[in-house]
Parts: sequence; structure tokens; C-alpha cells
Amino acid sequence: MSETRSCVIAGGGPAGMIAGLLLARSGVDVVVLEKHEDFLRDFRGDTIHPSTLLLLDELGLMPRFQASVPHQRVQAARLPAADGGRVTMVDFSRLRHPFPYIAMAPQWDFLDLLAEAAAEEPSFELRLGTEVTGLLWDGAAAGGSQHDDDGAAQVTGVTVRGPAGDEQIPALLTLAADGRTSRVREEAGLPAVSFSVPLDVWWFRLESSSRLGMAETILPSFTSAYPILPIPRGGYVQAAMLIPKGADARLRARGVEALREEVASAVPDCAEAARRLELEDVKLLDVRMDRLTRWWRRGMLCLGDAAHAMSPAGGVGVNLAVQDGVAAATLLAGPLRRGVITDADVAAVQRRRMPPTRLTQALQSQIHRQLEAMFAADAPPEVPVPVARLMRRVPQLSGLMPWAIGVGVRPEHAPAWARR
Repeated sequence: MSETRSCVIAGGGPAGMIAGLLLARSGVDVVVLEKHEDFLRDFRGDTIHPSTLLLLDELGLMPRFQASVPHQRVQAARLPAADGGRVTMVDFSRLRHPFPYIAMAPQWDFLDLLAEAAAEEPSFELRLGTEVTGLLWDGAAAGGSQHDDDGAAQVTGVTVRGPAGDEQIPALLTLAADGRTSRVREEAGLPAVSFSVPLDVWWFRLESSSRLGMAETILPSFTSAYPILPIPRGGYVQAAMLIPKGADARLRARGVEALREEVASAVPDCAEAARRLELEDVKLLDVRMDRLTRWWRRGMLCLGDAAHAMSPAGGVGVNLAVQDGVAAATLLAGPLRRGVITDADVAAVQRRRMPPTRLTQALQSQIHRQLEAMFAADAPPEVPVPVARLMRRVPQLSGLMPWAIGVGVRPEHAPAWARR
């Protein structure tokens, strides 16, 4: 049994690390538990949107980000139109914002930056290689009565397995930021709603020194059997192939040559790299979208994917998770310093973050319906001629989607006490 901490955070992803950094800057005693030995995992959310870039600037971390985190700016997306041309549907450069672009940056470098900044605070601790295995409860009888909604049971910390073996860490508040397969969320038995999704994603990397890797515009290709989004990453291209839900095994059974031909045809600038692809290089993202109807129990709160698993549509998952972490730290730092956390305190975080979560998932559902229609029709989507003409005549409209996904209806800002 370790000493009681003010706050223990399960998961060292974007939500957990930003919450830990801000709470530590407020003087709260906080420990972040990450089950892996480092942050190095490929094909995680690598899109850092304007709202998060502005937050880094408010925290005084933008100079470090620009100097130490390799990133590629993406400003626009162009889609094929029914009149045979292409039309710019998304243009971040039209945002009235200090950072009118998306930064494509390896998530592990982003998390390392947050960890380094947090380590400068005396009340912060990061434990790598330490997995949360369960929750500590007070007032719960055996047999799972802690899942009742009568408020009798309270989460009082976590059990962990780390380099020193099994351990109990009591805490005034437990934040669950351990992803969409959250162990904490599962044990807490929080109610959720799930949404059907029509797609999964194949992720793979195309090593290429072509100009495509340095482009600032995403040009989705619909010339292959399934859409391919080549995302510029500087010295290489990160490619996403959108496939029908559950089609992974069937498509792998076709063999690697079919994939190579499709990719080479869809992304000619990377044809040589496509011929070197192996099926082992292709990673499956099993797309899920759900949302807790209640994010908290007494003494605990879920954030990020643990509270709402997002579709990759729009690449908003990292940024919503970061904003959850900022909101939680802003609202809970004061109660944690006073040593008393109430149900009203944790419920306030859900009340603040639920509307943008609902709106974002509604937008993603609309994109899903369009993809579902495309899969059913077996034909590439095209921007209708009237819409294409309108977008060309009024290009300012291409700034609407960047505002919705890049800034959002309720962007979170660093509280005064966390700014540097």
C-alpha cells in the first residue's frame, strides 16, 4: 500500500498527460501510470489541430514543439467533383486563428514533450511500465455492488502491477484515461451507448522522397477498390485505406499483389514504395464509436477515449482527449488542493465536455453514412456539380469544416495558473 495521492491517472495518452501536466502546475500531487515502457507505438492519432497548438502556446511549450517535434503542416483537402475537376472542400488557412493548420506529428514525440514539461513540476510523477489492474473501493460489498447507482460505493484508488510487483495506490481522485479498452471504465461498470460504423482502416507507411511527403494538401484517391488517403509526413507518406467493416480477413486473403497494384495505381508518386509493401506492414484499426452516458463514479472520472471512443473521421480524437484533460484539470484543481472531491465536481466535467462530444460524433456519423453509401454503390464519391460551383464561387465556405473540427464549439484554454 503506497501513500495516498491526491490524483492518480490511469493511462499516459494525450488526455492523461495533459491533465497530469496542468494539475502538477497547480500544485496538485499527481501520478500518471502508463503500462508501456515508453510512448513509442505507430499509427496512433498523429493529428494536432489548431485548438491544441494554441494550448501548447498558452502553456509556453510551442517553442519546444517547433524545435524538437518533427511535424508536417497540412492546410487543405481537395475532393473530386462530378464535373471532372477537383474542389477544395477544407481549407484551414481560412481560419482566423494563430495556428491555421493541422500539424502531423508522431504522437510519441508529442507525449514526450508533455512528459518533459510535467517532470519540471515537483508534484508530478510518471511511472512507465506500470499497468492498472483494478480499482480500490470503499463502501462496496463483494459481488460487484460497487456498480450500483445508489452512490454508496466510492473509488479510492487503483491496484497496479509494475516493476516492483503488485501494489495499491490510494487516491482522492482516479482519472481513467486508459483508452477505448479502458480497464478502469470496465470495472466501474459505467453505462454506454454504441454506434454502428461502416468502416475499418488499414494503416501503412510508404517510404518515399517524392514531393507528396512534403505537400500541405491531402488529395484522397478513389481510383482503387477502396479509398486511400495519403497523408504527408515529411520523408514518407502515411496511408489510410478505408475498407468495409469486418473486411480485413477477406482482403488479406486476396494476397499482397492485389494491394500493391491498388496502392501504386492510386498513389503514383509512391508506386515504387507500394511494390515493397507486405501484408505484415498493414495494421488494422478496428473502428469503434461509443460514448458513456455517465463518465464518473464517486472518486473517479473517465476522459478521452475511455469516455468516448471516436471514429478516425476528421482526426479529432487526440484533440478531444486533450480538451477533456484541460477541462478536468481546470475544474478539479481547486477541489483537489482543498482535499475534497464531490460528485458535483466530477459531474461538472462531463456536463462541460458532453456537448462537443455529441456534436463531433454527430458529424462523424454523417461522414459514416456517406461512406456506407459509397461502399454500397461500389462507386467513388464525387462532389455534386452545384456544390462544386458554389465552393469555387464562395471559397470562404471551405473554412467551415476546419472551424468545426479544428477549433470546435467549446475549445478549452489553459487556466491562468498553468500558463508560462
